[in-house]
Amino acid sequence: MNNIALYAAPGTCARVSCIALEEIGLPFEYRPVIFMRGEHKSPDYKKLNPKGKVPCLVIDDEALSENVAILTHLNQLFPKAHLLPVAKGSLESARQLADLCFCASTLHPIVTRIRMPHFFATPEAARSIFNAGCQAMREYFQLIEERLAAGMWWYGESWSVLDAYLYWIFWRVDGAGFPTQDYPHFCEHAKRMEQRPSVQRAIAREEALQAELEAKGLAFKPPPLPSD
Repeated sequence: MNNIALYAAPGTCARVSCIALEEIGLPFEYRPVIFMRGEHKSPDYKKLNPKGKVPCLVIDDEALSENVAILTHLNQLFPKAHLLPVAKGSLESARQLADLCFCASTLHPIVTRIRMPHFFATPEAARSIFNAGCQAMREYFQLIEERLAAGMWWYGESWSVLDAYLYWIFWRVDGAGFPTQDYPHFCEHAKRMEQRPSVQRAIAREEALQAELEAKGLAFKPPPLPSD
């Protein structure tokens, strides 16, 4: 296994897979996908990921998309990195998969409605989409808050890529108008994540790319939310 590349864009959930790769500790190439140039829809990129999304992981010319698949694959390839706790049987393994799917299939779509409601409605209706997203997210943030009240990480004292995914969820809605301050254990979890070297390295990669894109006028920024 010689060549590892992660196709990513600043602010996206590709940060989760990037953190996982940083935890593993092997060299990898961080390849930007520039949305403002339409690179995610280009024929070359769609050969790797026909869905035109990030992240996309390429290991020795074999491409894999979707965070849940990427994280599961990396955990199987690099068990010594402990990206997930060692499962005691198929049921426990399936429950870990369910947790990852919870982040990807339940939380992530709500994040998009909070962060970029204009994708789903006219500018005039964006506020109602945002409000509905916040209302839906409260239930799940409370679930996470109660879970984190019982331990440092999602799996108690064992860090995992679930924590990386939860951190990205928190980060995306924090500052977007969602009241993250109402969930103190989740806030503390985010602070712990920001002290983790793998997270710091992943963020540094994003920030460097974001600065480069801004200098070139190619940074993607969603429009502001209409006032009530």
